[in-house]
Amino acid sequence: MPKITINSVEKDYDKGTTFEEIARDYQQQYDHRIAAVIFNGKIRELMKTVKKDGTLSFVTYADSIGFKTMRRTASMILIKATHDVIGLKRQSAVKVEFTIGTGLYCTVKGVPVTDELVDKITRRFSELVDEKLPISKKVYPLDEAIEIFKKQGMYDKVDLLKYRRSSEINIYRLDGFCDYFYGYMLPNTSYIDKFKIDKYHDGILLTLPARTSPENLVMSEPREKLFNTMMLSSDWGSMMGIDNVGDLNNVICDGRINEMILVQEALQERRIGEIAMEIFKRLDVKFVMIAGPSSSGKTSFANRLSIQLRTLGMNPHLISLDNYFVDREKTPLNEDGSYNFECLEALDVERFNEDMTRLLKGERVEIPEFNFISGKREMNGDFIQLGKNDVLVIEGIHGLNEKMSYALPAKSKYKIYISALTTLNLDNHNRIATTDGRLLRRIVRDARTRGASARKTISMWGSVRAGEEANIFPFQEEADAMFNSAQIYELAVIKTYAEPLLFPISKDEPEYYEAKRLLKFLDYFVSVDSSMLPKNSIVREFVGGSCFKV
Repeated sequence: MPKITINSVEKDYDKGTTFEEIARDYQQQYDHRIAAVIFNGKIRELMKTVKKDGTLSFVTYADSIGFKTMRRTASMILIKATHDVIGLKRQSAVKVEFTIGTGLYCTVKGVPVTDELVDKITRRFSELVDEKLPISKKVYPLDEAIEIFKKQGMYDKVDLLKYRRSSEINIYRLDGFCDYFYGYMLPNTSYIDKFKIDKYHDGILLTLPARTSPENLVMSEPREKLFNTMMLSSDWGSMMGIDNVGDLNNVICDGRINEMILVQEALQERRIGEIAMEIFKRLDVKFVMIAGPSSSGKTSFANRLSIQLRTLGMNPHLISLDNYFVDREKTPLNEDGSYNFECLEALDVERFNEDMTRLLKGERVEIPEFNFISGKREMNGDFIQLGKNDVLVIEGIHGLNEKMSYALPAKSKYKIYISALTTLNLDNHNRIATTDGRLLRRIVRDARTRGASARKTISMWGSVRAGEEANIFPFQEEADAMFNSAQIYELAVIKTYAEPLLFPISKDEPEYYEAKRLLKFLDYFVSVDSSMLPKNSIVREFVGGSCFKV
């Protein structure tokens, strides 16, 4: 009889007991539902069984791993429900596109999405949940798995798996429906008891609880600008014939990657030119405010936008809001005593508004420079005076917040939200999280520019994300324009730089699970040499070699 140690207490369990049964014994001790366990240092799904002695801890919906497990399982139920409604012959009908707020936006191929169809899918989804159907997992040889997906018409998975170096693959089964998912799953359908399905544009929006409150279903505010920006990038990918990683790998292996990179960069440059033209047409604009979450490529974008503004006869001046940081000893602290550089109070808002107001009046103003080594603002003779064609291009995470520029007339400001909004999928049912792309960007850049380890960057990521949720995302829909800095090819480039940084993270470090997940994720990509990238590419802000000072 295996002996299981939980919270330093040893308890006997029969061999073959599922981790779900053990979780049920301890659920009342946790505020959030248990989604998985960590057994002897490895993450285990609840449908797995005890086979030997070990130490066990629990993963809940409030943890990153548990939250993603919940959303992944909900995706499978939605796909199954949709297939049941429209007919099993259309196995690749559903595509999980991207996240909008707390919802997953999905499209359905070959069938018009109507209110009637959505009602039928909702009812079928509810039936699957009520029936508490088991979700099982079985390991198949890779060749056999590929044949299973061929029979189901899932050729997106066939293309993805043909580049896998592993000889085996996990396949999940739900009521006769087989699928592959990148990540862990819940043991049965009853775990998804909070959901809402709506018709949204031409597709379906599956709304699920947020990680901050996984027991409650809260509807997000409409995010039409974000949705339109995501769809534009999806359209770009479709235009180039790249909807998923399998398509991208085919392009790389066929020797067509250089042309694809040039087309993608040209599409981005065209979009930057369109934004510059919008600014040019607004004669009163003197302040271009650029904001976005970490590793969005704000600096490269600001430089490229400035070049486009120059082609229109404007004279841009780049300013970073970081130069308005308060002195280090005045910086607010987090609960753990660390500095909170991401809150609005970390900036001298009054001084910024005073300087900008004087510039708007035509006065000559000396712009400060923040010394990150001494933690002090310095005056180094950087004087600016705005003429008729001058414009300030101001970059910083609070650029969209009206409190940051409260003293400036609305007509004098043009706000731009930028983020790396990944729209490339692994396959139709496995989306690539935007946060994964940004995290990998930051891991590579931090190592190159700050000498920081991947472990340190991962350990800080939760705090960074919390700051973004509080200070950036609430204001994104207030932007005059949105720009997606994600490149469809970039993860194939970043892979070469990220893997050597992730491998050294050891099993006894808390960041190990995230590092292992990212390494598995990168294994799907065929790598691309960064020498193919243009010098002004936003990706070069992270891998190096940019013609800009980034």
